[in-house]
Order: sequence, then structure tokens, then C-alpha cells
Amino acid sequence: MDAKPDHPPANFIRHIIDADNASGKHGGRVATRFPPEPNGYLHIGHAKSICLNFGTALEYGGTCNLRFDDTNPETEDEEYTEAIKADVRWLGFDWSERLFHASDYFQALYDYACELIRKGLAYVDSQSAEQIRATRGSLTEPGQDSPYRNRGVEENLDLFARMRAGEFPEGAHILRARIDMASPNINMRDPALFRIRHAPHHRTGEAWKIYPMYDYAHCISDALEGITHSLCTLEFEDHRPLYDWVLDQLDVPCHPQQIEFARLELNYTITSKRKLLQLVRDGHVRGWDDPRLPTLKGMRRRGYPPAAIRAFCERVGVTKKQTVIDMGVLENCVREELDRAAPRALVVLDPLKVVIENWPAEHVEWLEVANHPKDESFGTRRMPLTREILVERDDFMEVPAKKFHRLAPGAEVRLRFGYVIRCSEVVKDASGAVVELRCQYDPATGGGQTPDGRKVKGIIHWVSATLGLPVEVRLFDRLFDVPDPAAQDDFLAHLNPGSQSVTRAARAEPALAAAAADAFQFERLGYFCRDAQDSTAEWPVFNRTVTLRDTWAKLAGEG
Repeated sequence: MDAKPDHPPANFIRHIIDADNASGKHGGRVATRFPPEPNGYLHIGHAKSICLNFGTALEYGGTCNLRFDDTNPETEDEEYTEAIKADVRWLGFDWSERLFHASDYFQALYDYACELIRKGLAYVDSQSAEQIRATRGSLTEPGQDSPYRNRGVEENLDLFARMRAGEFPEGAHILRARIDMASPNINMRDPALFRIRHAPHHRTGEAWKIYPMYDYAHCISDALEGITHSLCTLEFEDHRPLYDWVLDQLDVPCHPQQIEFARLELNYTITSKRKLLQLVRDGHVRGWDDPRLPTLKGMRRRGYPPAAIRAFCERVGVTKKQTVIDMGVLENCVREELDRAAPRALVVLDPLKVVIENWPAEHVEWLEVANHPKDESFGTRRMPLTREILVERDDFMEVPAKKFHRLAPGAEVRLRFGYVIRCSEVVKDASGAVVELRCQYDPATGGGQTPDGRKVKGIIHWVSATLGLPVEVRLFDRLFDVPDPAAQDDFLAHLNPGSQSVTRAARAEPALAAAAADAFQFERLGYFCRDAQDSTAEWPVFNRTVTLRDTWAKLAGEG
């Protein structure tokens, strides 16, 4: 683990740990864990848990385990396991030798269940799932005891052993804790501990026909690994009494403390695994790494730096109050990191040809320009200025609006790093569309100079029309057109049709072809990254990571 924050802000979890250390609880140890289920790809919400668990351990000189909650063989896959490892490493954390799986403890979990049976604290229930659901009660009414609740210890042990041996079909029996069917906490009304599943496990094969439930496996796994502080999201708060009850009944090495915090939710997106799967499966996005998705795989492909995600998780903080964070907060963290780390380049997305009529026809002037305006260590590059160049089409207006300081008939503008040019003629095609501008340059204005003292307000970017590099550029916007798509009756009806646009007409300065970096600021256009999957030396592809400013905040203000 090497992504330790410099000055982590105080929060209630750190206050708890500080108090524990001051009292000598856990012998001053701090041991946390990140316990994902390998049934999907991680998203931004998981990033908060990763940063909190690994970051807390780093701060206190402790340890953090990576433990896969692989208790549901029907939905889990080694593909997800490897993807989760890659995501954790990408975020900057390392579990060293502390890689575990809930399946490592299947035998121990079985043995502990037998111990509960012997103590009269667990029983095999032969009701159907529907019957159990119907007798569970409600928030205002107690549940009803199962007719099998008072089975004898030996009968329960025999049935449980036969469940393990695979003698019964799925749903025939289930092992339940014997707690209190009248408890006001529904999670304590004889919760399930083991269920029958005739499904091969990706690690244990056909060895097991029964699999533990998460609430039972999780707390015991924590105890067996010597976890001190088990950090969970708020939906597990009502499960904490069961966590404590299981550990209180068993002779386990330690009793970790479960602490709940608010999960991370972003507006204009979703983090539900089921809904993300639907988006991918039904082809609404291009896959789990689609740059519009909140998956870490998608964010990595979009060019989000891991340092920016860590900074974002610190910035939103750790609280007990569930809130939805504005996407702009994350994007500002990305901008701040890329402003420091990304070299600059000039790229034109929607080219309009400009002919500099008084420029020698075959002459190429190579301009030496800085790769980063704030950091000389990035070095310099050479840009070719030629007679024919390309500028952005929206940098020209035939009838300029008020305060429009770019190209217009008779108007002057400075080329970035180059000379001042004046537009003298507008060339149109048969339909009346502007296809070319004719301009003259002032040779005395190179290097940002204007010897006669005249003021030229506009500066535009450009590339050589003859030496420019053809590139594909993908622009992304919010995936949904409402702030809370998960709350809609049909979230798919709110997909933003403009969430992605692709231009293959873009042209870049030629130095971009050989640039060592993968992330850039395309000046005036935003931050972009080279697409690791589709980009080739012959056909570079760039994804826009984020715009230069929060345009959504501006639109919200105007609304």
C-alpha cells in the first residue's frame, strides 16, 4: 500500500480508532479488510470503501486484507476476481500476502455451525422459502416460530451433515440461527446461516453442496483474520446485532467491531449491479469498460487518474449521513490532477481550412513550444506552421456576435504560439456553407509580439492542414438526463441520447503521434486520454476525460 493521504481529515471512524488505541483495545492494532463479492466489476462506490479500508490501515501502520466474499457460486467468476485485483492495484493499494477468500473458511464455517447446533442455537428448517417468508412477520408484527424450531440436536446435526453430502434438493432444508422470532430487528428473527446449492464453486469445485450466508460468513471471516475494525456501508447497520450475536456465541480468536458509514452515490449515474448489468447486457453501453459507466474499469479507460479518485474520496469525507454527491466534485478532482500531470497539445475537432495567402507555399516554420505552461520538466516539442492550417469551425463567425473576439471578416486573431492573422476573404460552396478562409499574417507578430502596440484579444488553436495527424476523438457527457435515474420507474427511458459523440475528422499536431504520455490537455477543449483498447499507431483514438470547466454547473445556474 503506497497511496497514503498526506493529511487525512478527521472523521468519526478515526475518532473511534483513536479512542481504541488510547484505551489499549486490540493491543493498539488496526486491521481492516476490503471484502468484495466477485460477481461484477467494481464502481466508484467501491472506490470509497477501498480508500477507506486501505487508507485507514496505512494511516495507523496497520494491515488491510483483500478478501473475496465468494459464498454464492452461481454468480461468481474468476474473471471478476482478477478484475477486482487490478482495480485495487490501480487505485494505488497493495494487500501484500493478505489475500483471502471466504471459501478458505468453508470447513471452519461448517464446524462453527455444528457448534451452534450443539448449543441449541441453530436448527435445520424444512419449510419452503415461501413459508419462511410468510412467517417472518413485519415491522409491526412478530414472526412465527417454525414447526421445526425445536428439533433435537442430534436430528439437526444429522440433517445438516446430509445437506452437506448433497442428499437433498435445493430448497428442501435450510440452517437457521435460533434467536428470537419476536425481535423488533427482522434480521434477528432466526436468520438463515446455510442454504443448499448444487452448483460448482470456482475455487472448491464440487466439494460443497451447502454454502454459508453472507451475514454468517462475514463476521467469522473477520474474526479468523484478526480484523479489529470491520468497516461497512450503512445498509449493514441493522445487521450489526447479528454480527455480534454470532461472534458472542462462538469461541473465535477475536471480536471485531463493525462500524457503518454512508456509501458513495453520484448523481446522473447508477451503481446498482443489476442495472449496470442490464445496461451492458442489452447493449446500451459498449461493455463494462465503457467510459460513461461509473465502473472503475470504465473510469480508467476514460482517463481518470487514480490519484484524482483517491482525492475525491477524501474530499467527500466519511459520515453517517447518506447523500448524493454532484458529479462535478469528482470531475474537479480529475481536472486538478490532470492540470498538474498532463502535457498540452493542439487538436482541432471540427476543422475549417485557413489559407495564409502571404505565407510562402512550401515553407514550414517549426515552432518550439512548451509541453506544460507551469512545469519546465515536461520539456518542449516542435509544431509545424504551414501555409494551410485548420482551425475550429466555431472560431469563425461571418456576422460576429457581441464580444466575439475570434475570426470574422476583417478581424484579427493570434494563432496560439504563432502570428497574428487577419481574415480577408470567406470562401463558400454552392450551398452557401463556409469551406475556407483566406487570411494574411503579420510577420512582425511572431513569439507573441505586437511591435506597434495594437491589442489582439483573441487567441485560437490550430494545426497544420498538410502535416496534421488524423485522429478519432470521442466526447462523453452524462449517461442519464436526470440527476437520480435509479429513482425513476424506467431508468432506461432517461438515457441521455447525447452521452457520446465521435468525430473522425479531427486533426492533431504531429508530435502527438510519438508522445510518450497517454493523457493530455487539448488546449481549449479539455483533458483527453489515448484509448488503450482501440488506439493504434496508424489510427490514434482519444477519449475526452473531462472538460476544462464544469459546464453542467453553468447550465444549472442558467436554469
